[in-house]
Amino acid sequence: MQTSLVLTIIGPDRPGLVEAVSRTVAEHDGNWEQSRMAQLAGKFAGILRVSVPSDAAPALTRALNALASQGLQVVVEPSAQPAQRVSGMQQLRLEVVGNDRAGIVRELSQALAARKVNVDELHTQCEAAAMTGEPLFRATAELSAPRGVAIEELRTALESIGDDLMVDVSLVAVSDGGQ
Repeated sequence: MQTSLVLTIIGPDRPGLVEAVSRTVAEHDGNWEQSRMAQLAGKFAGILRVSVPSDAAPALTRALNALASQGLQVVVEPSAQPAQRVSGMQQLRLEVVGNDRAGIVRELSQALAARKVNVDELHTQCEAAAMTGEPLFRATAELSAPRGVAIEELRTALESIGDDLMVDVSLVAVSDGGQ
């Protein structure tokens, strides 16, 4: 029987960190299934899902925790086998672009949470605007909304927040969840 583990890892960025984690997973007959990793402000941070034979999970957890000697903090959480998207949910994509300022993610996420919309994936970054060099905020989010959520009302609410924050907001339906 296989066990699914979700790992979070963080440490000072340097070459070889991914190799150390992947080698440790492989040494315990684990399979690297899904991950998101990035260098952020000199730190390497990642989340990943691995599957491993159930009887090897405790030893893998100990081996991953031993990576602390290499400066890598690892948190291991058991999880159900791969979560599937809930049927009947509407899949949406949210894009935000505008001058960077505090509160953009907070304001938009409050509107989503109030409508029971789940943030499945969120990518944000700040970059220099082409013409002015001023900080430009960009975000892309994959969302799951309950079938009863009025997409036009949600779009209007998010655009209103965008107007207040002086950012452009785009919300589009990716799928209706079928079934």
